[in-house]
Amino acid sequence: MSETATFGGGCFWCIEAAFKQLDGVHGVTSGYAGGHATDPTYREVCRGNTGHAEVVRVEYEPDAIGYDELLRVFFTVHDPTTLNREGPDVGSQYRSIVLYESETQRDAVESFIAGLESEGVYDDIVTEIEPLETFHVAEEKHQDYYEKNPGDAYCQFNADPKIEKVREKFAEHAVDAPADD
Repeated sequence: MSETATFGGGCFWCIEAAFKQLDGVHGVTSGYAGGHATDPTYREVCRGNTGHAEVVRVEYEPDAIGYDELLRVFFTVHDPTTLNREGPDVGSQYRSIVLYESETQRDAVESFIAGLESEGVYDDIVTEIEPLETFHVAEEKHQDYYEKNPGDAYCQFNADPKIEKVREKFAEHAVDAPADD
């Protein structure tokens, strides 16, 4: 049975592309969450007036890849120490945020962040941890953006390094990982 997890760490195009590299991930949907507008649009979210973050909702098979592993990927492919910024994208809509869907997820992310800080992996993590109240699916042109626009300079500069990190650091979970002999 599939489960879902929701993360925001900069532009959703880049985070979506990174999570799609993982075996056990059945789908990744770009959208908006964590704000106050009832039906936000990309333009409104980009203006920073709705309170929403650009996020992705990851549908995954927990028997193939666990929530803790998704957290490892998330905290590897973005910088959780920069407030309202990821790379060239600046504004609260690009904040680092985990929107939990159960108390189990909340406990897991709190524990994970505490572990990162106690191990000295990051200092001063600013990642918000909030309950997911409403997930708004982004407009169709933002879904599968990386695959639809492989020559996009923004994606090449920002998404490609995230994809490379996933393939390198999580090779055992990569979609095209070689089979064991």
